[in-house]
Amino acid sequence: MILSRLAFAAVLSFTATPAQAETSDDADGIVVTGKSLEELLPQQLSRYGSDIETVTDKQVRDGGYVDVARALQTVPGLYIMPGSGPFSYVDISLQGSRTQDVLWTADGIRLNNRLYGSTSPNDTLPASMIERIEVLKGGESLFYGTQAAAGVINVVTRSFTDSFNGQVNGSVDSRSGVNLDGYARGSIGDHKFVVYASRNQAEGYRPYSVMQPSATDRKRGYRLWSVGGKYQFDFTPDLRLNLQYQHTEAKLDNLSASRVNTSRNDRNEEIASARLDYTGSDTIQFFLKGYFHDWKTAYVQILNPIPAGPPIVVYPAGTFWGYQDYGGSAVVKLHPHRGLEYLIGYDFQNFNGRDDVLLIGKISEQVHAGILQVRTTDEISDRGRIAAGARYNESGGAKKTIWNVSGRFDISDTLYVEGIGGTSFILPDASSLYGIDPCCEIGNPNLRPEQSLNINLTVGGVFPLAGGALNWKTTYFQRRITNLIDTYYGDPAFPNGTFINVDTRVKVRGAEFQIDATLAQAWHINASYTYTRARDGGSTTQRDRTPRQYAKGAIAYAPEDLPFGANVAVNWVGDAYSSPFGFPRQNYGNYTTLDIGAHLYVDGAARRHRFGVNVENATGKEYATRGLGSAPADAGGRFLYFLRGVPRTLRVSYGLSF
Repeated sequence: MILSRLAFAAVLSFTATPAQAETSDDADGIVVTGKSLEELLPQQLSRYGSDIETVTDKQVRDGGYVDVARALQTVPGLYIMPGSGPFSYVDISLQGSRTQDVLWTADGIRLNNRLYGSTSPNDTLPASMIERIEVLKGGESLFYGTQAAAGVINVVTRSFTDSFNGQVNGSVDSRSGVNLDGYARGSIGDHKFVVYASRNQAEGYRPYSVMQPSATDRKRGYRLWSVGGKYQFDFTPDLRLNLQYQHTEAKLDNLSASRVNTSRNDRNEEIASARLDYTGSDTIQFFLKGYFHDWKTAYVQILNPIPAGPPIVVYPAGTFWGYQDYGGSAVVKLHPHRGLEYLIGYDFQNFNGRDDVLLIGKISEQVHAGILQVRTTDEISDRGRIAAGARYNESGGAKKTIWNVSGRFDISDTLYVEGIGGTSFILPDASSLYGIDPCCEIGNPNLRPEQSLNINLTVGGVFPLAGGALNWKTTYFQRRITNLIDTYYGDPAFPNGTFINVDTRVKVRGAEFQIDATLAQAWHINASYTYTRARDGGSTTQRDRTPRQYAKGAIAYAPEDLPFGANVAVNWVGDAYSSPFGFPRQNYGNYTTLDIGAHLYVDGAARRHRFGVNVENATGKEYATRGLGSAPADAGGRFLYFLRGVPRTLRVSYGLSF
């Protein structure tokens, strides 16, 4: 509470001085990014040693990506694999992490589901809304709180512009997929606006390597539409209000490898926020923000009987599960004297939800957090910067204080070192605390939060080249996790299992190397390799669903003076294991996929009319995505299957810029 009172007092004491807007060149106009503390937080953290990767909207267009997960597959150090194609749950391993160790946000609004920590929000994030994606690697709980233990994925939607412009795009693919989207943005005096919308649908493909005859719904399809808007009003040149809203509706097949007749999640999602930014003074800046995230699902599951008979309604249409997450935050940056600046913040989150499918007892929580960070400024050194901070987090009876230290030093204009170290935490989700469904693991209300000690150290540099440059960096990362939350099946009182804090420490360590080169202002080449060792304490076995090695590479040709371009991307996944129920541990990794694309502006230098062709999985490789599973067979016993990656898919697109 002391930190929050300091933040409030600082807000009341500000005095106005002229503001400066930051701008960046964009193919569709000059994008006004402003100086909001929240918008610039990921870039500011990277100045003080955090490792950041950025995916641009150009990469999204050239790759022909439909959803956010596909766009993220280009990020070095990030293994991300959609379970059954676009708009499905994903497996994530960011530098050896689990899926639940990574926080997702959209324009700074947290999206993760606190009912189930490993349920990713990718199934309602169309790629057409992307201005850029920022991926912060390493422990980032200082500003982002729970589930940022291994990093943060922040999806930034379309930005404001001074001049009116926009795009309309459409594509079809060889699997009956149809995608339409568009946006428009501009300004009228002190009022700026952005509106965007998208429609995505596909029949899909057979998601399982083996399906029993009793499974009559055999293709995992989707229908999704999304509409959003942003509004900015400048009270003065240095004080502005931002409002944002996005609505998404989706019908997503949720199939099984046997017996399924109908199984679907019908989603309805609302995301809204209001933020007040003061950016005019070097002595004091702040933002005040409130957000609201409502996520509802109407679930239906109908199974086919064996050997015959009428369909069995397990969950009637409209069976509810969903959650509501709302809260607010305030951060003040103070620079009262030379050499140091201070960030003081307060964060509040209120979460509640209900699940009538997998039953959970108490499913509400409130989180209060105070944040303090101290940074050096360029007044001390324009080559070296250091930051240190702490966060106090309180949720119900769980209290956690974590710390963070980071820094960067430019040894020369072509060589630098940077690093970040500290602690992060993950609060237990509602299902692990209060699960009461007799079908499954029973919750344990005495679970303690997970805590990890994180270290990321990087050496990198740049080599000038004729008409371009080559950037390189090597990173060592390490995490030591205590109180890891896992399932336990050895207690006779809980025959279907329960949740425990593991006594031993889980250790993750590894390294990644990447290069990124631009040649002759036309060729762009990037490649990366990641090695990870993730093991339970005292074990010599790699943890399930965490690949030991993976590598990525891409070549893009896009000359500025010619109206066409092409790109090739390769993704290799090494050994990865899973332990399906009733079967020995299985290796489902060690495969390579290839994507190719090309585009043409038919109006030459004007670049308003763009045609694109993309082929995903061009070699037609059959590969597993989320490990292996087992299910009851029609003839008795169990059978083994894996979730299939997207088969070879041709996509043709057209875009009009105005």
